[in-house]
Amino acid sequence: MEGTNLEWRALARRQWPLASVLVMFLLLQAQGDGPAWSNLIGSLSLAALAVVSPRKPFDAALAAATALVASSVLMRVTGATPGPSLLGALTIVELGAMMAMAAIVVRQEKVWRSTVALVVLVAAGVAEYYIRPNYWVRYPDHFPAEPSLLPNAVVTLILLALAVGTGLYFRARDRERATAVRAEVAAAQHAERMALARELHDVVAHYVTGIVVHAQAAQAVPQAAQEVLPIIVTSGNEALTAMRRLVGTLRDSEAAAPEATDSGLADDVRAVAEKSGQPVRLSVDLPGEFPVALARSVLRLVQESLTNTRKHADGVTRVDVEVTSDGSAVRVLVADDGRQRTSPLTGSSGYGLVGMRERAELLGGSFTAGPRPTGGWEVRAEIPVSND
Repeated sequence: MEGTNLEWRALARRQWPLASVLVMFLLLQAQGDGPAWSNLIGSLSLAALAVVSPRKPFDAALAAATALVASSVLMRVTGATPGPSLLGALTIVELGAMMAMAAIVVRQEKVWRSTVALVVLVAAGVAEYYIRPNYWVRYPDHFPAEPSLLPNAVVTLILLALAVGTGLYFRARDRERATAVRAEVAAAQHAERMALARELHDVVAHYVTGIVVHAQAAQAVPQAAQEVLPIIVTSGNEALTAMRRLVGTLRDSEAAAPEATDSGLADDVRAVAEKSGQPVRLSVDLPGEFPVALARSVLRLVQESLTNTRKHADGVTRVDVEVTSDGSAVRVLVADDGRQRTSPLTGSSGYGLVGMRERAELLGGSFTAGPRPTGGWEVRAEIPVSND
């Protein structure tokens, strides 16, 4: 399932269709027969809460219920003219916003929290039905007869079921996606372990076996020790050389990793970006000092992301690199506008993303990577700041 507290740009990419529909509904509502300013403010509040609700769905649902009841009370006290309603006394904007929030809270929150949020939203809808002035009573010519309570209740249950079903569908899809990602990571880790095991068996075990055989021969025939010992020394040296080569291969990417310097993480990030040789548009906001392990990991994430762009992307005209911190965490964003190559310029082990994910998670952070809706590739990481 998707986490809450989405970054604002990601939220805008995800929520713009809903925002567009609600704005259109607001414009239609504003053209009605003199809807009260309190009615419009209440609708606007619910629409705004629905758009930002993926950041904190439970809180947004509670705030929406409060705003709905408050606007209804205000309309009752002031005797304001309500706008045309679709269900009970809900306007089209309020109905759409509440359905969207119901789906989002079911998608992202735990079962008990989503249940509480749904109950509160329904209770607020029932309350406004009895509190808010009735549009159809005030304007009987606009509608043959006011809908009775039973049809309203049936339609409410149908719309609620539709919203909950939509949320459950996306919840299941998010779970499947997360399972697939974990399976891919596990498969890549398993493949890397198997490759290491083969190397150890085929290279190192060969020399170690020779050392054991010659040592046993020297034990069996002491007179041959002087002849066997040089062979054992040679085999040992060759085994050490092979092991160093193996370790060097496994740590090849680490050998080129940038090191944090005394000049500060911000300057180190700028240096990595300049050395990449790519059209980087850099944005750095890193107040204060950071632990060495965190600084090294941030630099490595930026470098590896830029390396992936160089290897896998065609037609890159801009690479956005943002490294920011609010004191509690460091956030890294590397996004390009290129097209994915069918084959990388150089050989690719396929473990770069896995390594970056493990690096971030090792420090208690999070990591995501994938194609951008507008084209290109995007890497995001967030690592908490700890001075332990």
